[in-house]
Amino acid sequence: MKKTQIKLLGISLLLLVMLFPSCTNDLNQAPESANAIPGDQFFSTPESYKQNLAKLYAGFATSGQTAAGSPDISGIDEGESQYIRGYWLLQELTTDEAVIAWNDGTIKDLHSQTWTSLDRFVTAVFARYSFQIVNCNEFLRQTTDEKLTARGIDATLKAEIATYRAEARFLRAMTYWHLIDMFGGGSLVTEDSPSTFFYPEYATRAELYKFVDDELTAITPLLKAPKANEAYRVDQAAAWMLQAKLYMNAKVYTGIDHYAAAVPLITKITGSSYKLHTNYNQLFFADNDKNGAQNEFIFAIGFDGLHTQTYGGTTFLTHAPVGGSMKAAEFGINGGWAGIRTTAAFVDKFDANTTDARGQFYKDGQTKEIKNIGSFTDGYAIQKFRNVDVNGKQGSDKAGNFSDADFPIFRLADAYLMYAECAVRGAGGTLPQAATYLNALRTRAKGATISQGDLTLDFILDERARELHWEGHRRTDLIRFGKFSGGSYLWPWKGNVAGGSPTQSYRDLFPIPATALSSNSKLQQNPGY
Repeated sequence: MKKTQIKLLGISLLLLVMLFPSCTNDLNQAPESANAIPGDQFFSTPESYKQNLAKLYAGFATSGQTAAGSPDISGIDEGESQYIRGYWLLQELTTDEAVIAWNDGTIKDLHSQTWTSLDRFVTAVFARYSFQIVNCNEFLRQTTDEKLTARGIDATLKAEIATYRAEARFLRAMTYWHLIDMFGGGSLVTEDSPSTFFYPEYATRAELYKFVDDELTAITPLLKAPKANEAYRVDQAAAWMLQAKLYMNAKVYTGIDHYAAAVPLITKITGSSYKLHTNYNQLFFADNDKNGAQNEFIFAIGFDGLHTQTYGGTTFLTHAPVGGSMKAAEFGINGGWAGIRTTAAFVDKFDANTTDARGQFYKDGQTKEIKNIGSFTDGYAIQKFRNVDVNGKQGSDKAGNFSDADFPIFRLADAYLMYAECAVRGAGGTLPQAATYLNALRTRAKGATISQGDLTLDFILDERARELHWEGHRRTDLIRFGKFSGGSYLWPWKGNVAGGSPTQSYRDLFPIPATALSSNSKLQQNPGY
């Protein structure tokens, strides 16, 4: 049976939920126990340290104690509050890669880029990030040398816990990166901040950037070598990947170009033992933890239809794109939610005269053009995530509710594309090697190969869409290439106009939620909101 973060680490989810608060609106205090049990009591056995680390990983997969009914974040549908689902909505639904038919609250404002500081989906994502950071901070508070010595922890376990701490710092750094990318500045709170209630000072985007950069530099030597860690736990390659992404977006975040600093990190990744899987479509199947895809995944969030049940994550990404005449059984689910499709602008990035395995469009009964976003059959559907294995067998949940497919945060194919982008920008690397990397991806997808002369920035951006669509990269990519807001690139229903219309440049950042501003007056709203 498939191992996920919770099963792998032998953790009781009930125990973990008791440790942390039911919701959090800001980074202003340590978690409180739901049953008033002191934090030390949850670190009373040697096994408890690994168990509590599991909660930090599980924070990217679960939404609460159960799939529904006991959420971490209150004030929104529990499935919508799940980390990956919220991250995906803000990264994909705001772009040319996705539209949604539903009328859930303000959800259509995301694609039209008309959201406000009261948007419930933006608010939920901000709260989820805060919740994750608070949990990481508490883990680090409870695992200091002083506390370990006082508890009589021996040297062998102390060394192991040092690795756990590095992983916790990585998970916190990744969440802070998401905060930097989406919200700009915010509160900077660490394990050294007061654990009692206080109002954190505002940290600028540049200050948060420096914190994440410094953290990654410090923890990388403390992490295990590439592919030397257990499944679903991060290693040095994950840290290299995150830091490279930080550098490649530095011009957006700080105004200073750091592409050249990314190249040595990317080269370490491409020279590591990670390797491309031979089949693109299988990367998103229910058995992508063991069908070979796991060798390409540098960091993935594990999902399991029986043990990490949630209406977010890949359950959302498997159910929500199925509707119309699509057969739910072919996706290993009991029914589609008739929500997500894509735009003609994305469809047109694929050559209609060639077969590219990455263009997984469902066209039967669907129109390419979208006249009515609320109609599922307007716009081609995408058949990317499936709850079936390589043999077509359904995942572990035979009721068809929850998916087994893992969600890749970082994979080797992305590192190939990052190398190529840096080379085209003249930041390092070579164009011949860049072409070799991209041809490896295109050959796998049975697409036409390219020559060095085909490498332009526009081509790189489109190739990233072809390879990485619906994996949570698109908004960040479009902003880095100067094509997210404004009028340089229009797609259907951008700006709430059928043919697309320019949007304001301040939309490159989301607003700090009004609820967060009201709870901490030291926060500063982003311009335009």
